[in-house]
Amino acid sequence: MKVLVACEYSGKTRDSFIRNGHDAISCDFLPTERPGKHYQGDVRDIINDGFDLMVAHPSCQHLACSGAKHFFRKQKEQKEALDFVRLLMNCNIPRWCIENPISVISSAIRPPDQIIQPYEYGDPFQKSTCLWLKNLPLLRPTKIVDKGEFYISPSGKKLPAWYAKDNNAKNRSMTFDGIANAFGDQWGDENRLPVPVEQLSLF
Repeated sequence: MKVLVACEYSGKTRDSFIRNGHDAISCDFLPTERPGKHYQGDVRDIINDGFDLMVAHPSCQHLACSGAKHFFRKQKEQKEALDFVRLLMNCNIPRWCIENPISVISSAIRPPDQIIQPYEYGDPFQKSTCLWLKNLPLLRPTKIVDKGEFYISPSGKKLPAWYAKDNNAKNRSMTFDGIANAFGDQWGDENRLPVPVEQLSLF
């Protein structure tokens, strides 16, 4: 399959599909962090290049509910971010997954098809991750491990320990290894994928 991994600079999801024998390319405004096929620029430049499957990780900066207290100050940015998600969902790629944390995508567009956790895929951390799917099966847990610890901030807010100790937003948004591997291992197995059913645009 020809696979597009949109809005990814880490190369993790891209490489998981390559390991499964697919022609995968990542795309982001940032350069890739590991050697591999990567388009540095706007995904809109290549989204119509005949891909069979897309996994997209659009920025959650203006969408994640964890930042809800700031929504009133960035309505324009949030609208643009939602319009971008709609563009991804309306692409002509027959199979796709949009990945994001708990966000306004659920209320503004539609609820996710699945919510997963890193600890279901071998990484001992908690981070609710929503998946919106088209013509893809639900992701199956691969290795359920301990959920990891929580950290109580000075203000009394309960945060996953990994999040509280890492102030780098770039690192906090990165896909965990176990989930990235599951994308390629499970959705890279064409024998397990349903025959694509074309749907009318709803957005």
